[in-house]
Amino acid sequence: MKLEMIAEDYLGSIVVEEGHSPRTADAYRGDLVHYLGFLDGRRSTQELVASYIEGLQGVGLAPSSIKRRLAALRGLHRHAVREGFRTEDPTAQVPTPKVGKSLPKALTIDEVGALLGSVDGVTPMGKRDSALLEFLYATGARVSEAVSCDLLDLNLDERTVLLTGKGNKQRLVPLGSYAVAAINEYLETLSFLRLKASASGALFRNARGGRLTRQGMWGILKKAAEISGIPPERVSPHVLRHSAATHMVEGGADLRTVQTLLGHASISTTQIYTRVSPEHLYEVYVTAHPRGR
Repeated sequence: MKLEMIAEDYLGSIVVEEGHSPRTADAYRGDLVHYLGFLDGRRSTQELVASYIEGLQGVGLAPSSIKRRLAALRGLHRHAVREGFRTEDPTAQVPTPKVGKSLPKALTIDEVGALLGSVDGVTPMGKRDSALLEFLYATGARVSEAVSCDLLDLNLDERTVLLTGKGNKQRLVPLGSYAVAAINEYLETLSFLRLKASASGALFRNARGGRLTRQGMWGILKKAAEISGIPPERVSPHVLRHSAATHMVEGGADLRTVQTLLGHASISTTQIYTRVSPEHLYEVYVTAHPRGR
């Protein structure tokens, strides 16, 4: 079977069998199309894969992007061997490029307060925006998790929400009193959004009553950033997630707890998300070290 056909089979399998999103499959498709163009009909070998990676490095592609492309190649060739289409995996001995751990762009607590306080909270859309910002900061949710969240996932009496993360893995996350209050005020406006039944469906809606999109959430955050005087390029759903994690660690939360709340498979990922400020490190050092004062 040609590698192009194996690639289509592989892309279908990662959605149906492995639970990846269509967005992930589309990203892998682009990577594999580029790789297949490089092969140009040649049978893949370890030497060709290594040459392909060297070419990506030669044009200055970021190590993180090369790592993602190599992940797509590994997935394809492992699938080919597993399904019996090929007998050898040419990516098995190819080293993965090292990616430096960059510090998260966390906002300060005061900046988050300014951001959350920038929404009017009076109009129906303002109440929705306030509820969304409080929700993102309270839960540390990914934007995809917030978009897919339904009303039935909420339990405001217990102050929890059920989030569905990567690989359709679910986790129960607590909601603080500020988020609960903002969401309750927002829920009273759902009739404005032309909803006939508010007991189910999307939690966050657009003005027409449809599910709010990722782009819509980004727009709400950028607008709030401008009003609060924070450079819009410093604010995104991911930055709020970074900030929530960092502030929890600075407040005394242990990494295992933060890992569970954020839905990370590996605690090493949590450690990247939660690099604390030098000021906080010094404060802890002075407090804890016998000769730190």
